[in-house]
Amino acid sequence: MDFSHLIQTISLYAIPVLLSITVHEAAHGYAARHFGDNTAYKLGRVTLNPLKHIDPMGTILMPLLLYVATSGAFLFGYAKPVPVRFGNLRNPKRDMIWVALAGPGVNFIQALIWGALFYLLQGAGLTEPFFIKMAQGGILVNVVMFVFNLFPLPPLDGGRILVGLLPYRQAVLVSRVEPWGFFIVMALVIAGVVSSFWMQPLMGLTFSVIDLLLSPLAMLVN
Repeated sequence: MDFSHLIQTISLYAIPVLLSITVHEAAHGYAARHFGDNTAYKLGRVTLNPLKHIDPMGTILMPLLLYVATSGAFLFGYAKPVPVRFGNLRNPKRDMIWVALAGPGVNFIQALIWGALFYLLQGAGLTEPFFIKMAQGGILVNVVMFVFNLFPLPPLDGGRILVGLLPYRQAVLVSRVEPWGFFIVMALVIAGVVSSFWMQPLMGLTFSVIDLLLSPLAMLVN
């Protein structure tokens, strides 16, 4: 393992990763508060302080060990989930959708912002590769978080959105998967199912949408 390359990779991705995780979790808490549940707010989780959201094992140690063990071929990590008492929401079934969607939604917005920064740096004639690569890393990190979290299986955000959209009987059946959902998702990730049938096609689509939305800026600065 080339540790100089590891340090360079960490320095490039540290800010994009911390921002993507922090804003994602804070958005869940903010949306929950907006729709009637103050649990996350009372616990200080509606904040942009990354220390409130970082899980030492899931955010730092696990991704680092996986990066070293697989030479960067496989990465996975997680932050401390924001606690939401769905029963406190004014309309639990409907509002659950918006609370769950808030996290991936802000990741998509961050990907757009990093994309805009990428074009602005190029338009300004900046040739320093570190900042260009950081902007590209910011796009990639947030697109990965956006797509992965929308996978339709609890406890991921996509699973909660699915529960909110389904009729009551089907929603109850899907929600019962949640205690084992993390292990099911991990098994599907390791088997390559999530990558082949979910991540790759939807990430390609998301990059295309971002390119389309930023095309006016790209034409303006080039």
